[in-house]
Amino acid sequence: MDFSSLETWGYLAVAFFSFGGSFFIVAAAGVFSYMGHMDLATALVIAAVANFMGDNFLFYLGKYQKKEIQPYFAKHKRKLALATLIMRKYGVLAIFIQKFIYGVKTLVPISMALAKYNFKKFIFFNIFASILFVLTIGLSAYFASESIIAFFKVVQERPWLAPLAMVTILGTVWFTLSRMTKKK
Repeated sequence: MDFSSLETWGYLAVAFFSFGGSFFIVAAAGVFSYMGHMDLATALVIAAVANFMGDNFLFYLGKYQKKEIQPYFAKHKRKLALATLIMRKYGVLAIFIQKFIYGVKTLVPISMALAKYNFKKFIFFNIFASILFVLTIGLSAYFASESIIAFFKVVQERPWLAPLAMVTILGTVWFTLSRMTKKK
């Protein structure tokens, strides 16, 4: 096994960052697969398994390690409350919805565990939610790869676009999440 290749480190990166629920690594795997640097099916399977394991780990922490994790969520009470509201309002669909909401996806499995949701039921639905999430993001990036590659070529020619795009994206996410977590 060649540990200096993009393929080897790419699959390890997909596993590591998918465990944390990263959109970007799954999208990157789709683009790299399109470019012939990774195998699409292998990358998506690795991403789905790691994503599944990551959410199960978070649920486990919420269910069996409550006291140990509470200090880490002291500053995120509103987000945790939002995650709890999503879970109560949408039930099983919350497991699917949370995968696509940046900033909340970590908290929903924990809030479900704190709300005494059945662990076996969570695992069952999390299998399908992980597969749906990875297929949606990975295949979308794969089929949009030409546009994504063209965008990065433009950014290479005009490097000031990268920070502008990043600030715009992060600002939009921050603004949206802050509006969602404010009292009405």
